[in-house]
Amino acid sequence: MTIVEAIKTVLSSSSIGLTSKEIYQEIVSNNYYSFPAKKPDAVVNNIIRRHCYGLDFPTANVIKYFKIVSYKGKKPCYGLIDDNVKIISEKQIITDKSEMLPEEKIQDAYNDHILSVKCDLYRQIISNSPEFFEKLIVDLLIKMGYGYDQSSGIVVGGPHDGGIDGIIYEDKLGLDLIYLQAKRYKQGNSVGRHDIQAFVGAMQNIQKGVFITTSAFTKEAKHYAEQQQQKNLRLIDGEMLTSLMIKYEVGIVSESVVNIYRLDTIYFE
Repeated sequence: MTIVEAIKTVLSSSSIGLTSKEIYQEIVSNNYYSFPAKKPDAVVNNIIRRHCYGLDFPTANVIKYFKIVSYKGKKPCYGLIDDNVKIISEKQIITDKSEMLPEEKIQDAYNDHILSVKCDLYRQIISNSPEFFEKLIVDLLIKMGYGYDQSSGIVVGGPHDGGIDGIIYEDKLGLDLIYLQAKRYKQGNSVGRHDIQAFVGAMQNIQKGVFITTSAFTKEAKHYAEQQQQKNLRLIDGEMLTSLMIKYEVGIVSESVVNIYRLDTIYFE
């Protein structure tokens, strides 16, 4: 019997969820598995979490046998995915960090780091001028691969820009263009349908447009953009903007890279 089989055997005979420590104690008392490790209870916890639905981290296994069904204090209780115990909502999963694997803690810390960087990017954008934001969105689109080279984007924003803040030339002859609109709004000041309509009007015979804001879009604005038949529009809100800036490294630099390792089981076969 493998460790996974031993865990499944314990959980199949339990009508309620068990903590990883309780599962380990049941395995030992029933002699389901003999552990050679120095910390066998940690091994059981490790195996459960790698095969647990809703706990996705770099070295988690794609095959899921277990799920979190309840809590005893902060300790998660596990059950089988195919049993009759109702799984709690993923949004309710609050993991006791003492139970987390090292790579889970790294992922958790990384998520906090990304959130902090996004906040810093937002503050820098808001504190800069509208002209800077217009240049930023052109730089971002170029970094994302739009345009034929690094000089194929221009900023045209100004008092008489006609509602267009930037242009991306997708080919050298300028036969295919993308028009850009930038709204540097604070949170709570959403872009409405009227703004999108004005942008569509300013595009004239150009078919592709990207509207970027630091805030958000109203439901009416999103619906109007989605229903466009003549124009190919994309809306980018503040959350997506900062995510793209991080992904394509606009306004940030990479400080270091950390490798996360997993065991190469094929090598040992």
